[in-house]
Amino acid sequence: MKRLQRQLVLNKGAEKFIFRYEQGREDELLDALVDQAKDHRTGFDWFDAAVLSFKLSQMLIGRAEGLLADDSDVTLVH
Repeated sequence: MKRLQRQLVLNKGAEKFIFRYEQGREDELLDALVDQAKDHRTGFDWFDAAVLSFKLSQMLIGRAEGLLADDSDVTLVH
């Protein structure tokens, strides 16, 4: 089963940073954000990494809430 492709985009002045990842591999995306922030050859800094990691967290929370809402019609039997 192929995983969904997702992306996070940051526009910063004349620069555009696009991070593509497969759903379920968010940990690798976070590693990539750290690596990019450590690389002083670009304008991507630790604040940018924090902004995108926050955006990723919000997206994951939204997906989790959506899954929970989909399951709300399930009745537990004791």
